[in-house]
Amino acid sequence: MEATKTLDAKGLACPMPVVKVKKEMDTMNSGDILEVIATDKGAKSDIPAWIKSSGNELLDQNETDSILTFWIKKS
Repeated sequence: MEATKTLDAKGLACPMPVVKVKKEMDTMNSGDILEVIATDKGAKSDIPAWIKSSGNELLDQNETDSILTFWIKKS
């Protein structure tokens, strides 16, 4: 998937991945796609919950070898 930006949140503990995602999304334009890479297990539920509450769109998510990847489309 072609992302506009990539946010590396590996090694960050809750709630920092969500805080970083929100901060990055605030700088992006409508329709842009943010790829987020995280290792915090809490991000598996926290990031999708934030996306839903913020009105943005979760395009896809993936988990490979304890690496979580999310693709978020800015509304």
